Amino acid sequence: MDLAGRVEALIGPTAEAMGYSLVRVQVLGRSRPRLQIMAERTDGESMVVDDCAALSRAVSAVLDVEDPIAGAYTLEVSSPGIDRPLVRLADFDRFAGFEAKVEMDLAVDGRRRYQGRLLGAEGDAVRMRLEDTEVLLPYADIRRAKLVLTEDLLAKAGHGVGTETDDR
Repeated sequence: MDLAGRVEALIGPTAEAMGYSLVRVQVLGRSRPRLQIMAERTDGESMVVDDCAALSRAVSAVLDVEDPIAGAYTLEVSSPGIDRPLVRLADFDRFAGFEAKVEMDLAVDGRRRYQGRLLGAEGDAVRMRLEDTEVLLPYADIRRAKLVLTEDLLAKAGHGVGTETDDR
């Protein structure tokens, strides 16, 4: 398990107990790493700065005890935002009907980048409608995916975006 996975396993139970779901955990940089924790509320309410601050304090306590990152690092706790990353297969079902950008590790039909309307998950793949066709993208080969900021997404979202950063 990589460092981000270990950190996620350590802080996941704390986040869940507080009513948050981890969207993504990343460790970025080498000389002064940045631990980026992206979370959302499990009750569907807006994630605000106070939520980020509370989660930051709670996971800081866990990280101080477990000390999974050697040396100094910056802890950043944020909401996924409106144009959120799609990281789990269930995200593609949850946001079916919205526009997304998907970048593949391996080309599908000669392409690595796609932008279109999500049609949801189908088995272990993601279905998208492009301008005049549909494509089935293997979930395991998706490098990066995120929602595209559109009027439809803004109308549905109607929530705030928060961030809390703490140099450790």
